[in-house]
Amino acid sequence: MTATVDVEGLKGRMAAFIQKLQDDICGALEQLDGQGRFREDAWSRPGGGGGRSRVLEDGAVLEKAGVNISIVHGELEEAFARKLQGEGRTFWAGGLSLVLHPKSPHVPTVHANYRFIHQGGRAWFGGGADLTPYYLDEADAAHFHRTHKAACDAHDPTYYPRFKAACDSYFHLRHRGEARGVGGLFFENMGGDLEREFAFVQACGNSFIPAYLPIARKHKDTPVTEAQRYWQEVRRGRYVEFNLVYDRGTIFGLETQGRTESILMSLPPRVRWRYDYHPEPGTPEARLVEVLRNPREWA
Repeated sequence: MTATVDVEGLKGRMAAFIQKLQDDICGALEQLDGQGRFREDAWSRPGGGGGRSRVLEDGAVLEKAGVNISIVHGELEEAFARKLQGEGRTFWAGGLSLVLHPKSPHVPTVHANYRFIHQGGRAWFGGGADLTPYYLDEADAAHFHRTHKAACDAHDPTYYPRFKAACDSYFHLRHRGEARGVGGLFFENMGGDLEREFAFVQACGNSFIPAYLPIARKHKDTPVTEAQRYWQEVRRGRYVEFNLVYDRGTIFGLETQGRTESILMSLPPRVRWRYDYHPEPGTPEARLVEVLRNPREWA
């Protein structure tokens, strides 16, 4: 990080960006759902800062949706501070995080996160978005990836292959030997040109609505059977496993004493674990698992 970078100015600009992005995404999702409305909770962190959580539950399309922003600062515990990329215990972190759990198993779950962290003498951006279908539609996966690839290519043609591979690596349940979903982008600390990184983060954030909403609209009215709903709840169990065992955002939020309800809003409302369950060979369910165990190129 060079001395000419206005980190304090970037913090204010990032805060303004995520506030507007939250408004835009929530507005688009309420329009998609047609019935549900987001409940907003403003919260304060005892050590410094706070956030604005918005959650929609029991909508016509979205069974549970959380679109949260937080801007927190203060001091980290020494042991946790050493695990991060920065220096020292003093930190500032601002970001938006969302997880959407649709009612229909034909509509994929989706996650996105965009953040800026300043720790001691270092500052960096990170984030990404990934898609978790219950029934694989290859056109959906291609659309999601191509939309994000376009955002990457406008900034650096090396970004998409790098960040797609990082996403496949990160959202991997090692104890299951399978991916959480069909991936997307995952990036962290891209090199130190903070103005360039901020422009890229904005492009990614603004790509979320065009990447996801056409997929949700396409499938939201597809008829659902009880067996398909059952499969959705089994697969949601994998989502819970990842978020509670591996997810860095969950760990960061808990370690920095963020608001627990906001941190755990990513968990689905209905989920099940069935002992040693495997789908029947040759079924759409088995096809999904096969793809999750062998990551593919989509764009």
